[in-house]
Amino acid sequence: MTAIATRPVEPGDRGWVEGLIRERWGADVVVAHGQIYRPADLSGLVAVDAGQRVGLLTYRVDGAACEIVTLDSLRPGSGAGTALIEAVRRTALDAGCSRLWLITTNDNLHALGFYQRRGFALVAVHRNALERSRELKPGIPLVGENRIPLRDEIELETLI
Repeated sequence: MTAIATRPVEPGDRGWVEGLIRERWGADVVVAHGQIYRPADLSGLVAVDAGQRVGLLTYRVDGAACEIVTLDSLRPGSGAGTALIEAVRRTALDAGCSRLWLITTNDNLHALGFYQRRGFALVAVHRNALERSRELKPGIPLVGENRIPLRDEIELETLI
């Protein structure tokens, strides 16, 4: 098994990013904490293994905080997600950030475990936040992974 490398999203990646976001997130946009994001327009990092793109992380820096907007591993269990988390942590530090944070949903048990194993802590539950998100992106389902009603946003952070 080769080590997963990471690099910034390059102009030639934009079409791939747009397609991946549509495939994985059901549209060109994602919604979190009442904001609409177009991940293809955000800064991003690509995980690469043997010349193949195997993961994507998009983020935005706002003052001393860096928000992870999307994270997708095309090879779960390969280390791509972990490599992307470490790369964005370094990027955030270089940008002068002291906080790395993200939003996930109450049904995403895999993400909750993944992030906590990598040093993130749960800092807030935004009850019924998906009601507002559905106003901005009506395609968000009522039921998510593991048949769990999709209602709340969970905020996780790690201080860097």
